Amino acid sequence: MDKTLELLKKSDALLEGHFILSSGKHSNRYIQCAKLIENPVYCEEVAKIIADKLKEEGIEVDLCVGPAMGGVIISYELARALGVKAIFTERENGQMTLRRGFHIEKGMKVIIVEDVITTGKSSFETVDVIKGCGAEVLALTSIVNRSNKDEINNLPIISATKIDVETWDEDQLPEEIKKIPATKPGSRSLK
Repeated sequence: MDKTLELLKKSDALLEGHFILSSGKHSNRYIQCAKLIENPVYCEEVAKIIADKLKEEGIEVDLCVGPAMGGVIISYELARALGVKAIFTERENGQMTLRRGFHIEKGMKVIIVEDVITTGKSSFETVDVIKGCGAEVLALTSIVNRSNKDEINNLPIISATKIDVETWDEDQLPEEIKKIPATKPGSRSLK
């Protein structure tokens, strides 16, 4: 078992049941990285794993940017492991933006840092903010890649671990999942 998966299990971050995901799809597994992140030692270990993978790929960065909420803490831990600064984007009036006096200089080499990458929606809202500042996005990084992809929109995904999670539309649920009451653990509202 890889180290990140071991830490996710130790921290009770891998949940089993019936979950409604931010996409509106249903799943029998959910990854709650906040449970891993609440332990600073585990969070530091996972950040070092991601930092080592970035170094192996020859990716050198000036700045880590984490989309709020899930990317904030791991972004700071990864920045610490890399010896660079970290900031975060957040929604204001439904739009991802920089606030709190954060600034991205033109020409900076930036990575996006998430807890979990599934579709890349929050990541690419953040990519737009970074590109709008004239900076270059080199990669998407995360604790868990559950997208089943190695890249999205020509950006490589560098993650501490990959986990496959089955998902279904509501009208396609397996009988055993239908019997379990559904919960919505994510932070993004369903539309």
